Amino acid sequence: MSITDAETTGTTGTAGAPGAGAGTAPAVLTPRLRLVLVLLLAAQFMLAVDFSILNVALPVIGEGLGFSLAHLQWIGTAFALCAAGFTLLFGRVADLFGRRRLFLGGLAVLGVASLAGGLAQSPEVLLAARVFQGLATAAVTPAGLSLLTTSFPEGPLREKALGLNGALMSAGFTTGAILGGLLTDLLSWRWAFFINVPVALAVVLVAPTVIKESRPDERPKLDVPGSVSVTLGLLAIVFGLTQAGEHGWGSSSALLPLATGVLLLLVFYAVERNVAAPLVPLGVLGKRSVAWGNLAGLIAFLTETSLVFLLTLYLQEVLGFSALAAGLSFGVLGIGTVVGGSIAPKVIGKIGSKSTLIVGGLLQTVFTAALLGLGDDRGWMWLLLAATFAGGVGNMLVIVGFMVTATSGLADREQGLATGLATMTQQIGITMGTPIMSAIATAAMTGTGTGASAVLGGLKVAIAVNAAIVLLGTLTSAVFLRGAASRAQ
Repeated sequence: MSITDAETTGTTGTAGAPGAGAGTAPAVLTPRLRLVLVLLLAAQFMLAVDFSILNVALPVIGEGLGFSLAHLQWIGTAFALCAAGFTLLFGRVADLFGRRRLFLGGLAVLGVASLAGGLAQSPEVLLAARVFQGLATAAVTPAGLSLLTTSFPEGPLREKALGLNGALMSAGFTTGAILGGLLTDLLSWRWAFFINVPVALAVVLVAPTVIKESRPDERPKLDVPGSVSVTLGLLAIVFGLTQAGEHGWGSSSALLPLATGVLLLLVFYAVERNVAAPLVPLGVLGKRSVAWGNLAGLIAFLTETSLVFLLTLYLQEVLGFSALAAGLSFGVLGIGTVVGGSIAPKVIGKIGSKSTLIVGGLLQTVFTAALLGLGDDRGWMWLLLAATFAGGVGNMLVIVGFMVTATSGLADREQGLATGLATMTQQIGITMGTPIMSAIATAAMTGTGTGASAVLGGLKVAIAVNAAIVLLGTLTSAVFLRGAASRAQ
Protein backbone atom coordinates (compact mmCIF):
# COMPACT_ATOMS: atom_id res chain seq x y z
CA MET A 1 0.00 0.00 0.00
CA SER A 2 1.28 3.48 -0.83
CA ILE A 3 1.83 6.18 1.78
CA THR A 4 -0.89 8.25 0.17
CA ASP A 5 -3.41 5.44 0.56
CA ALA A 6 -2.54 5.08 4.20
CA GLU A 7 -3.04 8.78 4.82
CA THR A 8 -6.28 9.21 2.95
CA THR A 9 -8.09 6.09 4.14
CA GLY A 10 -6.63 5.56 7.59
CA THR A 11 -5.55 2.01 6.76
CA THR A 12 -2.63 0.22 8.39
CA GLY A 13 0.68 1.76 7.50
CA THR A 14 3.17 4.28 8.74
CA ALA A 15 4.13 7.33 6.85
CA GLY A 16 7.81 7.76 6.66
CA ALA A 17 7.61 11.49 7.03
CA PRO A 18 4.96 13.91 7.95
CA GLY A 19 2.86 14.93 5.09
CA ALA A 20 4.39 12.36 2.80
CA GLY A 21 2.41 11.75 -0.28
CA ALA A 22 0.31 14.79 0.22
CA GLY A 23 1.06 15.94 -3.29
CA THR A 24 -0.95 13.08 -4.78
CA ALA A 25 -3.64 12.98 -2.13
CA PRO A 26 -7.17 14.07 -3.14
CA ALA A 27 -7.74 17.81 -2.85
CA VAL A 28 -11.49 17.38 -2.27
CA LEU A 29 -13.59 15.16 -0.07
CA THR A 30 -14.55 11.89 -1.75
CA PRO A 31 -17.90 10.30 -0.78
CA ARG A 32 -16.04 7.78 1.39
CA LEU A 33 -14.00 10.44 3.18
CA ARG A 34 -17.15 12.51 3.67
CA LEU A 35 -18.83 9.59 5.44
CA VAL A 36 -15.70 9.02 7.55
CA LEU A 37 -15.82 12.68 8.54
CA VAL A 38 -19.52 12.54 9.44
CA LEU A 39 -19.04 9.49 11.67
CA LEU A 40 -16.01 10.87 13.48
CA LEU A 41 -17.59 14.29 13.96
CA ALA A 42 -20.83 12.75 15.25
CA ALA A 43 -18.87 10.89 17.92
CA GLN A 44 -16.84 13.95 18.93
CA PHE A 45 -19.95 16.14 19.07
CA MET A 46 -21.67 13.61 21.32
CA LEU A 47 -18.68 13.60 23.68
CA ALA A 48 -18.66 17.41 23.82
CA VAL A 49 -22.38 17.48 24.64
CA ASP A 50 -21.71 14.97 27.40
CA PHE A 51 -19.40 17.40 29.21
CA SER A 52 -22.13 19.96 29.91
CA ILE A 53 -25.48 18.24 29.48
CA LEU A 54 -25.82 17.34 33.17
CA ASN A 55 -24.88 20.76 34.60
CA VAL A 56 -28.42 22.16 34.58
CA ALA A 57 -29.88 18.80 35.67
CA LEU A 58 -27.64 18.27 38.74
CA PRO A 59 -30.10 19.59 41.37
CA VAL A 60 -32.91 17.47 39.89
CA ILE A 61 -30.69 14.37 39.82
CA GLY A 62 -29.72 15.00 43.44
CA GLU A 63 -33.34 15.12 44.52
CA GLY A 64 -34.31 12.08 42.47
CA LEU A 65 -31.52 9.76 43.66
CA GLY A 66 -30.88 11.12 47.13
CA PHE A 67 -27.49 12.78 46.57
CA SER A 68 -26.50 15.09 49.40
CA LEU A 69 -25.58 18.61 48.36
CA ALA A 70 -21.95 17.98 49.38
CA HIS A 71 -21.69 14.91 47.15
CA LEU A 72 -23.52 16.29 44.13
CA GLN A 73 -20.33 17.64 42.55
CA TRP A 74 -19.01 14.06 42.24
CA ILE A 75 -21.36 13.50 39.31
CA GLY A 76 -19.13 15.84 37.34
CA THR A 77 -15.87 15.07 39.13
CA ALA A 78 -16.07 11.29 38.57
CA PHE A 79 -16.38 11.93 34.84
CA ALA A 80 -13.67 14.63 34.68
CA LEU A 81 -11.12 12.61 36.65
CA CYS A 82 -11.24 9.68 34.24
CA ALA A 83 -11.65 11.75 31.08
CA ALA A 84 -8.54 13.82 31.83
CA GLY A 85 -6.46 11.26 33.75
CA PHE A 86 -6.48 8.43 31.22
CA THR A 87 -6.52 10.29 27.91
CA LEU A 88 -2.74 10.34 27.32
CA LEU A 89 -2.47 6.62 28.08
CA PHE A 90 -5.33 5.75 25.73
CA GLY A 91 -3.87 8.00 23.04
CA ARG A 92 -0.75 5.86 23.03
CA VAL A 93 -2.75 2.62 23.29
CA ALA A 94 -4.58 3.70 20.12
CA ASP A 95 -1.23 3.93 18.31
CA LEU A 96 -0.05 0.56 19.56
CA PHE A 97 -3.11 -1.64 19.31
CA GLY A 98 -5.34 -0.02 16.72
CA ARG A 99 -7.12 3.33 16.59
CA ARG A 100 -10.36 2.01 15.14
CA ARG A 101 -10.44 -0.84 17.65
CA LEU A 102 -10.12 1.54 20.60
CA PHE A 103 -12.55 4.02 19.02
CA LEU A 104 -15.28 1.42 18.57
CA GLY A 105 -14.63 -0.26 21.91
CA GLY A 106 -14.81 3.08 23.71
CA LEU A 107 -18.08 3.97 21.98
CA ALA A 108 -19.58 0.62 22.99
CA VAL A 109 -18.59 1.24 26.63
CA LEU A 110 -20.02 4.77 26.42
CA GLY A 111 -23.34 3.47 25.11
CA VAL A 112 -23.64 0.84 27.86
CA ALA A 113 -22.55 3.29 30.59
CA SER A 114 -25.05 5.89 29.37
CA LEU A 115 -27.85 3.32 29.44
CA ALA A 116 -26.84 2.29 32.97
CA GLY A 117 -26.73 5.94 34.07
CA GLY A 118 -30.19 6.62 32.68
CA LEU A 119 -31.61 3.58 34.47
CA ALA A 120 -29.73 4.21 37.76
CA GLN A 121 -31.78 4.00 40.95
CA SER A 122 -28.99 4.82 43.40
CA PRO A 123 -26.08 7.29 43.66
CA GLU A 124 -23.56 4.42 43.53
CA VAL A 125 -24.79 3.12 40.18
CA LEU A 126 -24.90 6.62 38.70
CA LEU A 127 -21.34 7.41 39.82
CA ALA A 128 -20.10 4.10 38.42
CA ALA A 129 -21.76 4.95 35.11
CA ARG A 130 -20.05 8.37 35.12
CA VAL A 131 -16.67 6.72 35.76
CA PHE A 132 -17.12 4.46 32.73
CA GLN A 133 -18.40 7.39 30.64
CA GLY A 134 -15.19 9.24 31.54
CA LEU A 135 -13.00 6.25 30.66
CA ALA A 136 -14.85 5.85 27.35
CA THR A 137 -14.34 9.55 26.59
CA ALA A 138 -10.61 9.22 27.37
CA ALA A 139 -10.44 6.37 24.83
CA VAL A 140 -12.72 7.66 22.07
CA THR A 141 -11.52 11.27 21.89
CA PRO A 142 -7.80 10.68 21.09
CA ALA A 143 -8.59 7.62 18.96
CA GLY A 144 -11.17 9.59 16.97
CA LEU A 145 -8.85 12.56 16.53
CA SER A 146 -5.95 10.35 15.39
CA LEU A 147 -8.27 8.63 12.90
CA LEU A 148 -9.23 12.10 11.70
CA THR A 149 -5.63 13.29 11.25
CA THR A 150 -4.48 10.07 9.56
CA SER A 151 -7.54 9.84 7.31
CA PHE A 152 -6.96 13.33 5.89
CA PRO A 153 -3.57 14.43 4.49
CA GLU A 154 -1.74 17.30 6.13
CA GLY A 155 -2.84 20.50 4.44
CA PRO A 156 -6.23 21.97 3.43
CA LEU A 157 -8.26 18.77 3.87
CA ARG A 158 -6.95 18.13 7.37
CA GLU A 159 -7.39 21.80 8.31
CA LYS A 160 -11.00 21.69 7.10
CA ALA A 161 -11.67 18.48 9.05
CA LEU A 162 -10.08 19.87 12.23
CA GLY A 163 -11.98 23.14 11.77
CA LEU A 164 -15.31 21.32 11.61
CA ASN A 165 -14.27 19.12 14.52
CA GLY A 166 -13.35 22.13 16.66
CA ALA A 167 -16.52 24.00 15.77
CA LEU A 168 -18.76 21.04 16.59
CA MET A 169 -16.93 20.28 19.84
CA SER A 170 -17.21 23.85 21.06
CA ALA A 171 -20.82 24.05 19.89
CA GLY A 172 -21.39 20.77 21.69
CA PHE A 173 -20.57 22.34 25.07
CA THR A 174 -23.19 25.03 24.46
CA THR A 175 -25.68 22.55 23.01
CA GLY A 176 -25.24 20.35 26.06
CA ALA A 177 -26.26 23.17 28.40
CA ILE A 178 -29.34 23.95 26.32
CA LEU A 179 -30.26 20.33 25.68
CA GLY A 180 -29.84 19.39 29.34
CA GLY A 181 -32.34 22.05 30.36
CA LEU A 182 -34.85 21.09 27.67
CA LEU A 183 -34.69 17.36 28.35
CA THR A 184 -34.91 17.83 32.10
CA ASP A 185 -37.88 20.22 31.85
CA LEU A 186 -39.81 18.40 29.14
CA LEU A 187 -39.00 14.72 29.83
CA SER A 188 -36.60 13.65 32.57
CA TRP A 189 -32.94 14.07 33.53
CA ARG A 190 -32.53 10.40 32.52
CA TRP A 191 -32.77 11.40 28.87
CA ALA A 192 -29.50 13.32 29.29
CA PHE A 193 -27.98 9.83 29.49
CA PHE A 194 -30.27 7.97 27.09
CA ILE A 195 -29.58 10.40 24.22
CA ASN A 196 -26.05 8.96 23.84
CA VAL A 197 -27.23 5.40 23.25
CA PRO A 198 -28.66 5.63 19.69
CA VAL A 199 -25.76 7.83 18.49
CA ALA A 200 -23.13 5.43 19.87
CA LEU A 201 -24.99 2.43 18.44
CA ALA A 202 -25.27 3.98 14.97
CA VAL A 203 -21.56 4.86 14.80
CA VAL A 204 -20.50 1.43 16.09
CA LEU A 205 -22.62 -0.31 13.44
CA VAL A 206 -21.59 1.86 10.47
CA ALA A 207 -17.95 2.73 11.22
CA PRO A 208 -16.43 -0.77 10.65
CA THR A 209 -17.58 -0.69 7.02
CA VAL A 210 -16.15 2.77 6.36
CA ILE A 211 -13.14 3.37 8.64
CA LYS A 212 -10.30 0.92 8.23
CA GLU A 213 -7.88 -0.02 10.99
CA SER A 214 -4.82 2.13 11.57
CA ARG A 215 -1.86 1.03 13.68
CA PRO A 216 1.94 0.70 13.41
CA ASP A 217 3.37 -2.33 11.60
CA GLU A 218 5.50 -3.09 14.68
CA ARG A 219 4.06 -2.85 18.15
CA PRO A 220 6.61 -1.54 20.68
CA LYS A 221 6.26 -2.42 24.34
CA LEU A 222 3.94 -0.25 26.38
CA ASP A 223 5.82 1.97 28.83
CA VAL A 224 4.18 0.70 32.03
CA PRO A 225 6.12 2.86 34.57
CA GLY A 226 5.49 5.95 32.46
CA SER A 227 1.83 5.06 31.99
CA VAL A 228 1.25 4.52 35.71
CA SER A 229 3.09 7.67 36.83
CA VAL A 230 1.49 10.05 34.31
CA THR A 231 -2.02 8.63 34.81
CA LEU A 232 -1.82 8.82 38.61
CA GLY A 233 -0.20 12.26 38.35
CA LEU A 234 -2.96 13.63 36.15
CA LEU A 235 -5.65 12.07 38.33
CA ALA A 236 -4.11 13.73 41.40
CA ILE A 237 -3.88 17.14 39.73
CA VAL A 238 -7.44 17.06 38.37
CA PHE A 239 -8.72 15.91 41.78
CA GLY A 240 -6.78 18.71 43.47
CA LEU A 241 -8.26 21.27 41.08
CA THR A 242 -11.80 20.11 41.78
CA GLN A 243 -11.11 20.27 45.53
CA ALA A 244 -9.68 23.78 45.15
CA GLY A 245 -12.90 24.92 43.53
CA GLU A 246 -14.91 23.44 46.41
CA HIS A 247 -12.73 24.14 49.47
CA GLY A 248 -10.35 26.89 48.36
CA TRP A 249 -6.78 26.92 47.04
CA GLY A 250 -5.24 27.00 50.50
CA SER A 251 -7.03 23.89 51.79
CA SER A 252 -5.08 20.72 52.51
CA SER A 253 -7.58 18.72 50.45
CA ALA A 254 -6.45 20.72 47.40
CA LEU A 255 -2.75 21.27 48.12
CA LEU A 256 -1.92 17.64 48.99
CA PRO A 257 -3.20 16.06 45.76
CA LEU A 258 -1.79 18.92 43.68
CA ALA A 259 1.66 18.44 45.22
CA THR A 260 1.39 14.68 44.77
CA GLY A 261 0.41 15.16 41.13
CA VAL A 262 3.38 17.43 40.43
CA LEU A 263 5.74 14.92 42.09
CA LEU A 264 4.35 12.05 40.01
CA LEU A 265 4.73 14.07 36.81
CA LEU A 266 8.38 14.70 37.73
CA VAL A 267 8.76 10.95 38.19
CA PHE A 268 7.15 10.49 34.76
CA TYR A 269 9.66 12.88 33.21
CA ALA A 270 12.56 10.98 34.80
CA VAL A 271 11.16 7.67 33.53
CA GLU A 272 10.73 8.98 29.99
CA ARG A 273 14.37 10.10 29.87
CA ASN A 274 15.65 6.58 30.50
CA VAL A 275 13.10 4.05 29.22
CA ALA A 276 13.75 2.38 25.85
CA ALA A 277 10.21 2.82 24.48
CA PRO A 278 8.79 5.93 26.22
CA LEU A 279 5.09 6.66 26.39
CA VAL A 280 5.89 10.23 25.34
CA PRO A 281 9.22 10.59 23.51
CA LEU A 282 10.80 13.76 24.86
CA GLY A 283 11.83 14.64 21.31
CA VAL A 284 8.14 15.07 20.46
CA LEU A 285 7.54 17.29 23.49
CA GLY A 286 10.63 19.25 22.50
CA LYS A 287 9.05 20.34 19.23
CA ARG A 288 7.94 23.96 19.48
CA SER A 289 4.76 23.24 17.56
CA VAL A 290 3.75 20.52 20.05
CA ALA A 291 4.79 22.28 23.27
CA TRP A 292 3.61 25.82 22.58
CA GLY A 293 0.67 24.73 20.44
CA ASN A 294 -0.66 22.71 23.37
CA LEU A 295 -0.15 25.64 25.75
CA ALA A 296 -2.27 27.80 23.44
CA GLY A 297 -4.95 25.10 23.42
CA LEU A 298 -4.86 24.73 27.21
CA ILE A 299 -5.47 28.45 27.66
CA ALA A 300 -8.21 28.52 25.00
CA PHE A 301 -10.23 25.75 26.69
CA LEU A 302 -9.51 26.98 30.23
CA THR A 303 -10.67 30.53 29.55
CA GLU A 304 -13.73 29.98 27.36
CA THR A 305 -15.33 27.17 29.38
CA SER A 306 -14.74 29.05 32.64
CA LEU A 307 -16.12 32.24 31.09
CA VAL A 308 -19.37 30.36 30.40
CA PHE A 309 -19.44 29.46 34.11
CA LEU A 310 -18.91 33.10 35.14
CA LEU A 311 -21.58 34.37 32.76
CA THR A 312 -24.00 31.68 33.96
CA LEU A 313 -23.63 33.14 37.47
CA TYR A 314 -24.13 36.64 36.04
CA LEU A 315 -27.31 35.65 34.23
CA GLN A 316 -28.80 33.77 37.20
CA GLU A 317 -27.48 35.59 40.28
CA VAL A 318 -27.35 39.15 38.95
CA LEU A 319 -30.04 39.31 36.25
CA GLY A 320 -32.32 36.65 37.78
CA PHE A 321 -32.61 34.35 34.75
CA SER A 322 -33.78 30.76 35.15
CA ALA A 323 -31.29 27.95 34.48
CA LEU A 324 -32.98 27.15 31.16
CA ALA A 325 -33.07 30.80 30.07
CA ALA A 326 -29.40 31.16 30.98
CA GLY A 327 -28.55 28.11 28.91
CA LEU A 328 -30.50 29.41 25.93
CA SER A 329 -28.64 32.72 26.16
CA PHE A 330 -25.45 30.91 25.19
CA GLY A 331 -26.93 29.98 21.83
CA VAL A 332 -25.27 33.09 20.37
CA LEU A 333 -21.91 31.90 21.69
CA GLY A 334 -22.56 28.55 19.99
CA ILE A 335 -23.21 30.32 16.70
CA GLY A 336 -19.96 32.22 17.12
CA THR A 337 -17.98 29.02 17.62
CA VAL A 338 -19.54 27.42 14.56
CA VAL A 339 -18.66 30.51 12.49
CA GLY A 340 -15.12 30.48 13.88
CA GLY A 341 -14.65 26.79 13.14
CA SER A 342 -16.02 27.22 9.63
CA ILE A 343 -13.70 30.08 8.67
CA ALA A 344 -10.62 28.85 10.55
CA PRO A 345 -9.30 26.57 7.74
CA LYS A 346 -9.51 29.46 5.26
CA VAL A 347 -7.78 31.81 7.69
CA ILE A 348 -5.02 29.25 8.31
CA GLY A 349 -4.62 28.75 4.57
CA LYS A 350 -4.10 32.49 4.08
CA ILE A 351 -1.99 33.53 7.07
CA GLY A 352 -0.72 30.28 8.63
CA SER A 353 -1.55 28.58 11.91
CA LYS A 354 0.72 30.76 14.09
CA SER A 355 -0.85 34.01 12.86
CA THR A 356 -4.30 32.43 13.28
CA LEU A 357 -3.48 31.70 16.93
CA ILE A 358 -2.47 35.33 17.42
CA VAL A 359 -5.46 36.86 15.59
CA GLY A 360 -7.92 34.57 17.39
CA GLY A 361 -6.29 35.23 20.75
CA LEU A 362 -6.43 39.00 20.31
CA LEU A 363 -10.07 38.81 19.24
CA GLN A 364 -10.94 36.71 22.28
CA THR A 365 -8.96 39.04 24.59
CA VAL A 366 -10.70 42.20 23.37
CA PHE A 367 -14.23 40.85 23.64
CA THR A 368 -13.63 39.12 26.97
CA ALA A 369 -12.39 42.45 28.32
CA ALA A 370 -15.48 44.13 26.85
CA LEU A 371 -17.61 42.10 29.28
CA LEU A 372 -16.19 44.25 32.09
CA GLY A 373 -18.79 46.81 30.96
CA LEU A 374 -21.72 44.59 32.02
CA GLY A 375 -24.19 46.19 34.41
CA ASP A 376 -26.77 44.89 36.88
CA ASP A 377 -29.87 45.13 34.68
CA ARG A 378 -31.08 43.22 31.63
CA GLY A 379 -30.45 46.16 29.34
CA TRP A 380 -26.84 44.95 29.15
CA MET A 381 -27.78 41.70 27.40
CA TRP A 382 -26.84 43.22 24.03
CA LEU A 383 -23.23 43.55 25.22
CA LEU A 384 -23.13 39.99 26.55
CA LEU A 385 -24.54 38.56 23.31
CA ALA A 386 -22.27 40.62 21.02
CA ALA A 387 -19.14 39.94 23.07
CA THR A 388 -19.76 36.19 23.45
CA PHE A 389 -20.41 35.86 19.70
CA ALA A 390 -17.20 37.65 18.67
CA GLY A 391 -15.19 36.09 21.49
CA GLY A 392 -16.47 32.67 20.44
CA VAL A 393 -15.22 33.27 16.90
CA GLY A 394 -11.79 34.22 18.26
CA ASN A 395 -11.67 31.28 20.65
CA MET A 396 -12.47 28.84 17.87
CA LEU A 397 -9.73 30.29 15.66
CA VAL A 398 -7.31 29.55 18.50
CA ILE A 399 -8.66 26.03 19.05
CA VAL A 400 -8.41 25.03 15.39
CA GLY A 401 -5.02 26.75 15.11
CA PHE A 402 -3.86 24.80 18.16
CA MET A 403 -5.04 21.46 16.75
CA VAL A 404 -3.35 22.08 13.37
CA THR A 405 -0.14 23.30 15.03
CA ALA A 406 0.07 20.53 17.64
CA THR A 407 -0.52 17.68 15.15
CA SER A 408 1.51 18.93 12.18
CA GLY A 409 5.07 17.96 11.30
CA LEU A 410 4.74 14.49 12.85
CA ALA A 411 4.77 11.04 11.27
CA ASP A 412 1.48 9.11 11.13
CA ARG A 413 2.82 6.67 13.72
CA GLU A 414 2.96 9.58 16.20
CA GLN A 415 -0.51 10.95 15.49
CA GLY A 416 -2.17 9.00 18.30
CA LEU A 417 0.39 10.43 20.72
CA ALA A 418 -0.04 13.96 19.31
CA THR A 419 -3.83 13.81 19.48
CA GLY A 420 -3.61 12.20 22.93
CA LEU A 421 -1.55 15.17 24.12
CA ALA A 422 -4.00 17.57 22.47
CA THR A 423 -6.96 15.78 24.04
CA MET A 424 -5.28 15.79 27.46
CA THR A 425 -4.70 19.53 27.03
CA GLN A 426 -8.38 20.00 26.20
CA GLN A 427 -9.64 17.92 29.13
CA ILE A 428 -7.35 19.54 31.69
CA GLY A 429 -8.21 23.02 30.39
CA ILE A 430 -11.92 22.31 30.75
CA THR A 431 -11.38 20.86 34.23
CA MET A 432 -9.05 23.62 35.48
CA GLY A 433 -11.00 26.63 34.29
CA THR A 434 -14.07 26.56 36.49
CA PRO A 435 -12.36 25.96 39.88
CA ILE A 436 -9.73 28.62 39.12
CA MET A 437 -12.25 31.29 38.12
CA SER A 438 -14.65 30.27 40.89
CA ALA A 439 -11.92 30.72 43.49
CA ILE A 440 -10.94 34.12 42.05
CA ALA A 441 -14.54 35.36 41.95
CA THR A 442 -15.28 34.07 45.46
CA ALA A 443 -12.14 35.69 46.90
CA ALA A 444 -13.04 39.00 45.24
CA MET A 445 -16.56 38.88 46.71
CA THR A 446 -15.30 38.32 50.27
CA GLY A 447 -15.71 41.41 52.39
CA THR A 448 -17.55 43.39 49.71
CA GLY A 449 -21.03 42.85 51.09
CA THR A 450 -23.85 40.68 49.77
CA GLY A 451 -26.34 40.77 46.95
CA ALA A 452 -26.14 41.19 43.22
CA SER A 453 -23.64 44.07 43.33
CA ALA A 454 -21.12 42.00 45.31
CA VAL A 455 -21.55 39.08 42.93
CA LEU A 456 -21.09 41.36 39.92
CA GLY A 457 -17.92 42.86 41.42
CA GLY A 458 -16.40 39.43 42.03
CA LEU A 459 -17.32 38.23 38.55
CA LYS A 460 -15.70 41.28 36.95
CA VAL A 461 -12.42 40.56 38.74
CA ALA A 462 -12.50 36.97 37.43
CA ILE A 463 -13.39 38.18 33.91
CA ALA A 464 -10.41 40.57 33.98
CA VAL A 465 -8.11 37.72 35.00
CA ASN A 466 -9.64 35.57 32.26
CA ALA A 467 -8.87 38.21 29.63
CA ALA A 468 -5.31 38.61 30.96
CA ILE A 469 -4.69 34.87 30.67
CA VAL A 470 -5.92 34.87 27.06
CA LEU A 471 -3.55 37.77 26.29
CA LEU A 472 -0.65 35.92 27.94
CA GLY A 473 -1.34 32.86 25.79
CA THR A 474 -1.42 35.02 22.67
CA LEU A 475 1.95 36.56 23.54
CA THR A 476 3.57 33.15 24.13
CA SER A 477 2.36 31.99 20.71
CA ALA A 478 3.79 35.14 19.10
CA VAL A 479 7.17 34.75 20.81
CA PHE A 480 7.81 31.02 21.13
CA LEU A 481 6.21 29.69 17.93
CA ARG A 482 8.62 31.85 15.92
CA GLY A 483 10.54 28.87 14.58
CA ALA A 484 7.62 26.43 14.32
CA ALA A 485 6.51 25.20 10.93
CA SER A 486 3.34 26.89 9.77
CA ARG A 487 1.66 26.66 6.43
CA ALA A 488 1.67 29.80 4.36
CA GLN A 489 4.40 31.36 6.49
